[in-house]
Amino acid sequence: MNIRINLSSEPFRRDRPWVVATTLLGIILMVSLVALSYLAIMHRDEDKEARAEVGKAQRQLNLLIQEQNRLESTLRRPENGEVIERSVFLNQLLRRKGISWTRIFSDLEKVTPYNVRLIQVRPQVNQHNEVYLEMVVGAQSSEPVIEMLMRLETSTEFGAVHLANSLPPSQSEPLFRYRINVNYAQKL
Repeated sequence: MNIRINLSSEPFRRDRPWVVATTLLGIILMVSLVALSYLAIMHRDEDKEARAEVGKAQRQLNLLIQEQNRLESTLRRPENGEVIERSVFLNQLLRRKGISWTRIFSDLEKVTPYNVRLIQVRPQVNQHNEVYLEMVVGAQSSEPVIEMLMRLETSTEFGAVHLANSLPPSQSEPLFRYRINVNYAQKL
């Protein structure tokens, strides 16, 4: 028979692994605290520099806003209104003159079937400086015009096509007439 007797006042416990693990965890946490403190101090200096740069940029922006307001107040004067209207008119004329008629007709020649007659072409410039064409075309029947519309839609030089209206032949005009609006890829 085997009898176990413990004569000590406290029973034996295996606490050594727990003590070693908590000591290692404490050391790791202390190293992390030191590293994070160091990074916080470094970022504090960088934040000071960034705040100084933002302040400088804000002062420059305020100066530019003041200058813009001063110039706008000068432009709003009644005596300057006529000059502004004239410059807007001249800018529109220059924009229109920037459209190349040679290029328009060259690109239209690529997509227009031989039996479609180009009666009228009117280029327009919208507020985004994009060119679109208002055209009137004529043909003996509607099939060549439909073919032209399909060619316009598949062409890289032209964009969306809109058929505005059509007129049947009359005594004075023997052709079917179609008014077409199309986006044009020519840049100004």
